[in-house]
Amino acid sequence: MQFIDWLSNWYKNLAPLKLTKLSEDPGKLAIISVDLIVGFAHEGNLSSPRIKAIILNVVGLFKKSYDFGVRNFVLIQDTHHPEAREFSTYPKHAVSGSRESEMIPEFKKLPFSNIFKIIEKNSISPSYGTKFDDWLDENKEVDTFIVVGDCTDICVYLTALHLKVWADQFQLKRKVIVPENSVQTYDLPVDTAEKIGAVPHDGDFLHKTFLYHMKLNGINVVKEII
Repeated sequence: MQFIDWLSNWYKNLAPLKLTKLSEDPGKLAIISVDLIVGFAHEGNLSSPRIKAIILNVVGLFKKSYDFGVRNFVLIQDTHHPEAREFSTYPKHAVSGSRESEMIPEFKKLPFSNIFKIIEKNSISPSYGTKFDDWLDENKEVDTFIVVGDCTDICVYLTALHLKVWADQFQLKRKVIVPENSVQTYDLPVDTAEKIGAVPHDGDFLHKTFLYHMKLNGINVVKEII
């Protein structure tokens, strides 16, 4: 209980961070969006109102960052093989070529959406079998990453951790920031999970716990980017 109390207090006291404090050169800053696609926000087996609820915050951050001069927007997106092995773990979702695998329409409406770099993935990893590491190698001037999207405890966590581990492995000085108001995860109560034969998933608990685990591994978790 002592740790749970500490965790709740830490989460409650997360502080905002000014975008302009992150880097004097916006060319060295990148926004990494994880799985903000139709299939998680608007429709499909894995869509969640909790994910939809962060879209306004993320779009606001995109606009603010673009106005600051940021031009590195990387969208890592589920784009699954029709018979993806992941479907043995999670319900079928975001099949390549389907509407579910597309970026959310709120992103498409942005006047600078033409500069987005889309990286497709067939698993929860941002790196295995994708072009993300190639992008990192080609853009080594970028030293600050803001990670947004879903899910806090799955793909956001793996992406933020990958960025930190990648930098540590190659002795690179990099900053990884996760704004709490721009990440979220789904909720599946125990009673509902038992009825459908699934694994329960407490969204609030896992959201907080994995934010903490990112902090534990040297990732800067903040309330929001202002």
